Amino acid sequence: MRANLCDPEIEWFGRYSKNLATYSSSLGDGIGLDLTQDIKPPKNIYVEVRCLKDYGEFEVEEGDIVVLQKNTTHYLPMNTCQHLIRLGVLQQVD
Repeated sequence: MRANLCDPEIEWFGRYSKNLATYSSSLGDGIGLDLTQDIKPPKNIYVEVRCLKDYGEFEVEEGDIVVLQKNTTHYLPMNTCQHLIRLGVLQQVD
């Protein structure tokens, strides 16, 4: 992609990326939020998730411990549970 950009565009893109990272890390009460991950903006930084398999104790960033057992539902910060959603441990409830 870089080969198709002129020098001012490369400079602009670098500043934009830095500003986006700074802004993203300031969201969610200091927890941060990856704005580049979802096409649609999140309505809330917390999501309801259903546990698809027994996982055991899971510590969220605030220090609370959540026990993830199969067929239980939880209301967790999106950035905390994204990894477990990708692993198939949790499923977001619509």
